[in-house]
Formats: sequence, C-alpha cells, structure tokens
Amino acid sequence: MPDATTAERERRNGAVAEVTALLADYAACIDADELEAWPDFFTADCHYKITTAYNHAKGLPVGLIYAHNRAMLEDRVVALRKANVYEPQRYRHIVSTPRIKGGGITGGGITGLAEDVIEAEAGFLVVRTMHDGTQDLFASGLYLDRIDLSGNRPRFARKIVVLDSDRVDTLLAIPL
Repeated sequence: MPDATTAERERRNGAVAEVTALLADYAACIDADELEAWPDFFTADCHYKITTAYNHAKGLPVGLIYAHNRAMLEDRVVALRKANVYEPQRYRHIVSTPRIKGGGITGGGITGLAEDVIEAEAGFLVVRTMHDGTQDLFASGLYLDRIDLSGNRPRFARKIVVLDSDRVDTLLAIPL
C-alpha cells in the first residue's frame, strides 16, 4: 500500500490530467467555432468573467464580459449567432499546463471548498485569424478556474479570464 505522500501525489496528478483535458476540450470547442457546446463546460450556477489584470489586482468587480449562470452563456451564444455583427474571425488557443492551486483534491488548501472542487490556473495565448488571413496575438493572460469534479465530467463553477493587457480590442465577441 502506498504511503500518504504517494497517494496524495497520485490524486494530484489525476486532477492535473482531468483539468488539462477540460482546458484542451474547452479551447478546441471555441477554436472550432462550436460555440453552442461552450456553455456545457460550465455548471448551471457558474460565474464567467473576462477582466484585465489591473481590474483583477484592484478587486474591481466589473468585467468586460460577465455571466452569473449557464443560461447567460447560452444567451450570449444566441446573440453571437443571430444579433451581433462582427468581422468573421477564428481563434487558436495555446494553453499552458494547469497548476492546481487548492481545494479538496489537495487535502486541504482553500477553506470552504468541497472535496470534489478544485482551483487551478493556466496561462493562455489566443491568436486571432481574420477573414482576410491576417493574424495577430489577440489576447494573453491567465485562466483562474474553480472546477467541479462531482458530476460525470469536470465543469467550470467559476472561470475568470484575466487579460495581461488593459488594451482590449473592440472585437471581443467570441469567448476566451
């Protein structure tokens, strides 16, 4: 029987693998323009916010994009498909290996988190390709995630997208 340190390491490695797969699937969904499936990555009572590093550091609650449940994310997709007018574009995400920051999986960590909830962070870059083929580094930053592992698949209970720059393109239409 492995010692507690080995068992804890195995649990942590399993959590890293689950979070890595969740982030990869999340990015692939957006990059493939399968936005109707995007809300399914979240719990029903999720929180999703895109903000800047400055606002996050100052604790300012306002986000560039904010939703406090999955229904709001679903509404956003409907608006993107039917109401919003924006130049055709595609994203390509590059996401770092996540770091598990705390929660039940770490054997403690963050007070108040259930055994099957973890917090993780991962860096990201998003390259945007416009309809004419031009490409640019559209966004870089950090995903700050609270992930619920209790269901049949991991889901984001909270996803805060912290942009490194305060300069944000007005074409922030597609989720990051």
